Parts: sequence; structure tokens; C-alpha cells
Amino acid sequence: MWGNVTLDFSEAVITHDALDIDLDMCGGTLRLLTRPGMVVDADSLAIAHSKTKLRPARDPEAPVALRVAIGGRLSMGKVEARPPRRWFGK
Repeated sequence: MWGNVTLDFSEAVITHDALDIDLDMCGGTLRLLTRPGMVVDADSLAIAHSKTKLRPARDPEAPVALRVAIGGRLSMGKVEARPPRRWFGK
């Protein structure tokens, strides 16, 4: 409750093609940092007074390496999936 969680997949070694996340969260944010080839689906997530923001990876032509399905419940919180932020000079 009322915590933030970040799962960073930007440099993860992916050995399976699917990941199911069963969420039971009240308040706070679940943030997934994605990379090309990752698809995130939150269609089976029950939300109340919450929002989801799922941005696609930067390279939409990359083959799908990992499908992440988020299910469960979220109230008064946020689920966000996005690529890592780019910094100037990198």
C-alpha cells in the first residue's frame, strides 16, 4: 500500500516469452521500464480511481521478445510502462 515499485527490463536477460504480473495495489505506482521487443498489456487489470499509461517501445519493428500481462486490482494508483528516459550526451 502507498508504495512505488520500478521493474527495469531495459538491460534484462530475457529467457521466457511471457511474464504475468498479478497486482494487488492500493495507492502508489508500478513502473515498468521497457525496451524494444516488449509488449505490455493491462487489459485484465481492474482499476478504481486509477490510471494506466502504456507507451510502446521506441522500435516498433523489433520482434516481440517478451509479452507482459498485468492483471489483478489497482485502486488510487498508477501503472506506467515506458522506455528508459534518454539523457543528453548519451
